Amino acid sequence: MGAASKVLLVVLRIWQLICSLIVLGILARFLHLLSDAGATRDGRIVYGIIAASISTVFAIVFIAPFMYSFLAFPADFALFIMWLVLFCLLITRTGVNTCSSPWFYNYWGYYWGGWWNKPFYVDGPADIAYSGCNHWRTVLAFSFLALFGFLVSTFLGAYVVWKWWTKKGTDRHAGTAR
Repeated sequence: MGAASKVLLVVLRIWQLICSLIVLGILARFLHLLSDAGATRDGRIVYGIIAASISTVFAIVFIAPFMYSFLAFPADFALFIMWLVLFCLLITRTGVNTCSSPWFYNYWGYYWGGWWNKPFYVDGPADIAYSGCNHWRTVLAFSFLALFGFLVSTFLGAYVVWKWWTKKGTDRHAGTAR
């Protein structure tokens, strides 16, 4: 286990922590706005909160560059899968239209902009415009970056463990040749 792999692991864990906290913060704010409006929660948003929460705790616990952090590569892979599923679930809500999709106008933009509180001013999507569009795009972007971070840490952990195991195996065989 070299110094470069330790530094890279810490950098990846910090990156995962930053990405998961950004997604967690924005989605938690949106759930708070939904709660104020008395609206129903989208299951995809709740799944995003759960994935970001688990990732935050995981990144904090495994940030230290010890061998146990590298041995956690199966959990890194599981979190990669969780973030991949989350990204796919979120991107299918709006598709390529992102901030001009019906879901965005009728759900995210409507509640993010507080339009439920001003019913006399809303005539349609033109009034809602792009309320919360930058936040929605931020959630999508950092979800993708988080899944990439967990994928890279999976490969790094698997490589370090493989190198450690093969070195340990050669040391065992070298001891029996005497």
